[in-house]
Amino acid sequence: MDKKSSREHISNNENAKHEQLDAFRIENTGEPLTTNQGRKISNDQETLKAGVRGPSLHEDFHFFEKMTHFVRERIPSRVVHARGYGAHGVFECYEAMDQFTKACFLQKPGKKTPVFVRFSTVQGDRGSKDTARDLRCKGVKFYTEEGNYDLTTIGMPVLINQDPMKFPDALHAYQPEPRTGMPTASGAHDTFWDYVANNEEALHMVLWVMSDRGIIKNYRMMESWSINTYLFVNEAGVATFVRFVWKPVLGVHSLLQDEAQKIGGIDPDYHRRDLREAIDRGAYPEYELGVQLIPLEDEFKYDFDILDPAKFWPEEIIPVQLIGKMTLNRNVDNEFAELEQVAFNPANVVPGIDFSNDPVLQGRLIAYQSAQYHRLGSGNFQDLPINRPLCPFHNNQRQSYMRYRIDTDEVSYHKNALANNTPYTTPPEKGGYAHYPKKVEGRVIRGRSESFNDFFTQPRIFWNSLTAVERQHMLNALVYQLGSVESASVRQQNVNMLVNVDKEMACIIADHIGVERPSGTHVAVSTSYPSLSQANTPHYAYSQKVGVLIGDGFNADEVTNVLNVLQKHGVFIVIVSEKLGTVTGADGTKIKVDETFLTTSPYLLDSLYVVGGTCQNIDKFNADLNEYVRVAYKHYKPIGVATTGQSFIHASEKNNLAGVIFATNNPNFDERFVAAIAKQRFWDRQ
Repeated sequence: MDKKSSREHISNNENAKHEQLDAFRIENTGEPLTTNQGRKISNDQETLKAGVRGPSLHEDFHFFEKMTHFVRERIPSRVVHARGYGAHGVFECYEAMDQFTKACFLQKPGKKTPVFVRFSTVQGDRGSKDTARDLRCKGVKFYTEEGNYDLTTIGMPVLINQDPMKFPDALHAYQPEPRTGMPTASGAHDTFWDYVANNEEALHMVLWVMSDRGIIKNYRMMESWSINTYLFVNEAGVATFVRFVWKPVLGVHSLLQDEAQKIGGIDPDYHRRDLREAIDRGAYPEYELGVQLIPLEDEFKYDFDILDPAKFWPEEIIPVQLIGKMTLNRNVDNEFAELEQVAFNPANVVPGIDFSNDPVLQGRLIAYQSAQYHRLGSGNFQDLPINRPLCPFHNNQRQSYMRYRIDTDEVSYHKNALANNTPYTTPPEKGGYAHYPKKVEGRVIRGRSESFNDFFTQPRIFWNSLTAVERQHMLNALVYQLGSVESASVRQQNVNMLVNVDKEMACIIADHIGVERPSGTHVAVSTSYPSLSQANTPHYAYSQKVGVLIGDGFNADEVTNVLNVLQKHGVFIVIVSEKLGTVTGADGTKIKVDETFLTTSPYLLDSLYVVGGTCQNIDKFNADLNEYVRVAYKHYKPIGVATTGQSFIHASEKNNLAGVIFATNNPNFDERFVAAIAKQRFWDRQ
């Protein structure tokens, strides 16, 4: 098969990466136990000794292999993004983008490219909780026929620093305080907020982390941006500035701060579990890839610098063009081999994608490769199955640790005559990568463009764009975070900076954290953008998790009809009762119980269907059910009430029962309940 036909074969087979990985997947069930050399083991219980009570012998090769492997099993953790999870999937192109880029995976509508995705938090270590208030990241590895392309994005459109020189400082301040190693997975401490107060460029991203975006509901509902400015380059050599954004098809949704903290204790793996369970159920997470494009000649058209990673590109001014969809449809088989060993690098690009002069992007192009060498121990990490490209690759690299590829060539250098100067270079017109010839001018200097120095206009726009509910959530987060800071001086400095964003907000925070109200006022900016608020995101009942609180004696016709309607709309149903087994309806109908009141929690459920009933310990049953209703109501969640469940919730002067749907005298209960589930929160609830 020649080179051209080989590429066509790979391009037309969306399962090629899965098939390649399958060659490395080993099923051990039913096989004899052996050493790594294939030597069958007769005893895996005791070490080799000189007599049953004697000393161990050095010749015990099996113990030596087993133990030395064990003590080396933990590779160095990622300095950031240590806590993560992910899945395999496929990206399908919507329309040809050849007008802007020659990137191979964007040339033909319907073209499919295998992908692997890893989501992660930033601050916490591998043992931290999923639901921490944090910056979240999403790395996508496209296995294209021209090599791997790594698109790394984060869950907000701005970064904490404007120059890569500051990145270690920002993360040192954000991570646990060095004397104590605390707190884990939280920026609610003195060093972080001291950094924010003394590095004004950090404020913008911090406000996004303090917003609902900082505590996502799950990875399936997480929007993410490339932050950095890249270049698209077409076949004619014409370049266009581009930023990328992944938009979840299910919309962008978040937890409340109280929910996130409770869930972190109840189920630290909440986001991991949600992603895996959704894929297992066939509710494949989907994300549309959007691009924002700016012609090179418009670089200085806007009132912000388009190369500044601490500034967003407003969608209302620079529209997002949706160019494809990614579907995650296969869970990992081995967390370590796939998720822990996957290595991303923004320098991994394909022809048609290049780099702008974005200073943080330029720094990242150096940092990632070095980090992978350190973590994975060898330059051969790119030969690992999860990192290995689909297309053939040939070069003159031959050695380093754990080299398992056996190259049989005599020659390992370029240029040469013995191998007819192969592997050979490929000119750009035949597919070889060539960097865009950007114009560069100026003196060698350590400095920063003055155009980066507006630190408050966009944070003010973000604040203006939020609903009253979203603003209150941000206020709560800031009061909690700054209230955890011991230094009164640091608290005061932050309030004095926040006044530039909004005076009323800064004064409310000051009153709550025991410092003086700031003088001055916010910048005179009234602009707002609807795209920045989650209030304008899509809402669906599909894949929402509804807890059915039920005992014996239920109305089988009513309940089974409701459950059938929920299933029709793709709602995930969890039957919750006093104990596992089954519950029995008045007519003898039995329903299998999935969870008990002890094994799950109202914090883990998106909505409740309150059926009620009888059981062995009716007082305990009623108390547990009432607690579930109380928690769900407190967090504005939808609640459906069966005709047998009305005694558990009543209207009063203290509540208006917004989002509570009763089945009694309600012929449209099923559809109204589904609509409430789709809405997800009822912020007008008292």
